[in-house]
Amino acid sequence: MNSSHGAEIIAMAGKGGTGKTTLTALLIKYLVESGMTPVLAVDADANANLNELLGLKVDVTLGEIRDRMKTETPQGMTKNEFMEFHINQAIIEATGFDLLVMGQPEGPGCYCMANSILAQVMEKLARNYRYLLVDNEAGMEHLSRLNLRKIHTLFVVSDPSARGVLTAARIADLTKSLQVDVKQKVLVVNRVPEDIPEALDNHVKDAVAKTDLNFGGYLPASQEIFQKEMAQESLLDLPQETPAVRNAFEIFRKFLG
Repeated sequence: MNSSHGAEIIAMAGKGGTGKTTLTALLIKYLVESGMTPVLAVDADANANLNELLGLKVDVTLGEIRDRMKTETPQGMTKNEFMEFHINQAIIEATGFDLLVMGQPEGPGCYCMANSILAQVMEKLARNYRYLLVDNEAGMEHLSRLNLRKIHTLFVVSDPSARGVLTAARIADLTKSLQVDVKQKVLVVNRVPEDIPEALDNHVKDAVAKTDLNFGGYLPASQEIFQKEMAQESLLDLPQETPAVRNAFEIFRKFLG
């Protein structure tokens, strides 16, 4: 799937707990408020809960549809038709963007055919959108599963630690073994203290020098985001002048236009 067939693909990656789902929500806010729509967001991290940060309720996941396809496809309907119908039903519509949730990873048994059908349906669906945004788990297996071979921008999110930056560098290298063509990889270091420690800055410079990562920037630890998340309120309502939002928007503007 690539931009010549529709959506330009942006992916998020990072180890658990770095705040990549928060950054995904802020990216949706940026794209919508910049008029860069329509956007299809895919929550491909089993633990992400992107919908909660967007104030949306999930009724059904793609994983559940894939499981049901095995036993519930009615006579006279192909498995492709079953998947396509139910995936279209599972789209959560919002202003300027839609959301699809992958759900839990597959259990035992081969899902090769189901995943192949899912990739076909997603490719067809993506033609209706300007951007396809995928919030991934650290291993990024979903990029292969959805047959996303051509990505415009991969944002790799780290926390402000040596291990976080090292993991981000490893994730950036993973795309080569997955045979994914990425136009640009951008490192974002999240939840940093007001004064950036010199050691952290050195780790970041080292990671950028040794990989094909571009350094996007630092995002400050944000009380405003923390309060929204605690209250289970949408991050889309945050004012643009909130420091973390302003910094995130600057990064997005630099790499996405």
